[in-house]
Amino acid sequence: MSDVTQLLDAIEAGDPQAAAQLLPLVYDELRRLAGVQMDREKPGQTLDATALVHEAYLRLVGAGDPGWSSRGRFFAAAAEAMRRILVDEARRKASLKRGGQLQRRRLEEAELGVDEHSDDLLALDGALSRLADVDPLAARLVQLRYFAGLTTEQAAETLGISARTAYYTWSYARSWLRRAIRGE
Repeated sequence: MSDVTQLLDAIEAGDPQAAAQLLPLVYDELRRLAGVQMDREKPGQTLDATALVHEAYLRLVGAGDPGWSSRGRFFAAAAEAMRRILVDEARRKASLKRGGQLQRRRLEEAELGVDEHSDDLLALDGALSRLADVDPLAARLVQLRYFAGLTTEQAAETLGISARTAYYTWSYARSWLRRAIRGE
């Protein structure tokens, strides 16, 4: 059993020291996941990859009963936490109370009249939530592939399904999400 798995078991058993020991072991991989997430975001974000890792880690170890039975499930939970943080941040920015109807522009863009592209993260989150109602396995696979950055094979292993089923489900989920986001 790996050190990470042993620490995850200790955290689940209620060992307060285990959480402090876990972060150094998983930090680089969490940072990589956060980097992937932040690369998908528009420039000018107030969050950076380091802040995203720290916020996600705090949410993960602060959970009452995390239920992580493996390293893969821990990183899947981390990816989900990062997704939630980014969605919350997008909602916060979009709220009218905070001037969400206003769009930040660089001076050069304002002079040229170039509009920024809308942030599709909220649309993806809504569509993914609807997909979870229709096909929970497909939604979970999307979370692992898109938000955790896992390969199809890694996601299949985490979900306990065959790679062939994962490829089929991934194709179906992408198509379903595209139609849902377009409103078809």
